[in-house]
Amino acid sequence: MQDQLSDGHTTADPVSEPPSETGVDAPRRRGRRQRRTDWRLGGTAVRSWNGSLLVVALLSLGAAIFAGSLVQLLWTNPWAPLASTVVLWIGMLVPVAVAFRRGRPAGLLRFRAADLVYALALGLALRLLDGWVTDAASRPFPTADPTPSWLLTEALPAGLIGPAVEEFFFRTVILVAVYSLLRRPAGRLAAAVAAVLVSTATFILIHVVDGSLPVAESISVGAVGLVCATLVILTGRIWGAVLVHVVYNATMLLLLAAGGVISGGQ
Repeated sequence: MQDQLSDGHTTADPVSEPPSETGVDAPRRRGRRQRRTDWRLGGTAVRSWNGSLLVVALLSLGAAIFAGSLVQLLWTNPWAPLASTVVLWIGMLVPVAVAFRRGRPAGLLRFRAADLVYALALGLALRLLDGWVTDAASRPFPTADPTPSWLLTEALPAGLIGPAVEEFFFRTVILVAVYSLLRRPAGRLAAAVAAVLVSTATFILIHVVDGSLPVAESISVGAVGLVCATLVILTGRIWGAVLVHVVYNATMLLLLAAGGVISGGQ
C-alpha cells in the first residue's frame, strides 16, 4: 500500500518494506559512501580547513614577520637575512602542519605529468612578463658570483625551498581554507574567485612587507600568485603551482649566475 505525498512522490507502507533494509543491514547500507577524489567537491578533510585554520595561519604569519624583522634589526651579521627568512618560513610551515594534521584534502597532493608542462610553459611566460613589466632591457642587468656560498645561502633558498614553502602556505592553507568556508554559502564559482584573490593578495603583501621587492614590482609577484592560485583551483593539485614558482625563481637565478660568469671573464 502506498500513500501519495503532496509533492508527487510516494512513500511505501512500513509493513511492505523489504526486510533487507531493516535491522543490521540498514546502517551498513546507509554508511556506505563513495570515497571522494577531489577536495573542490567538499568532504570531511576540507571542512576541517575552516575559519579557525585561517586565524592560526594569519597569526603565525604575523608573528613570523615580527620575529624576522627583529632578527634583521638586532643581529648585525651577514647571516641575518637568511636567518630572518628561515624564521618567516617556520611561521608559514606551522599552519601547514596544523592543516594536514586536521585532514588531507582529496587529490590536493596528487602529481600528474601535466604539472611539468604547466611549470615550464607558465614559469617561463611569467619570467618574460617580469622582464617586460620591470623593463629589464633598459637597466644594467644584475649579476651574481656563483660561488658555493651563494648557491647555499641564496640560490637554494630562493630557487627551491622558498617556492615550496610559500606555495604550501598560500595555495594550500589560505586558498583551500577560503574556498572551504565559502563553497556552500556562496557557491563554487564565487568561492573559487575569492580564494584566488585572497591567496594572491596575501602573497603580494608578504613580499612587500618583508622588503624583498619594491612596491612597483608587485605586479610581477601578483601575476605569479594569480597564476599559481588559478592553477590549483582549475586542477585541484598543488604540485603544478610549486613547480611554476620554482621555474620562475630558478630562471632568474640562472640569469644572475650567467651574468656573473660573463662579467668575470671580461
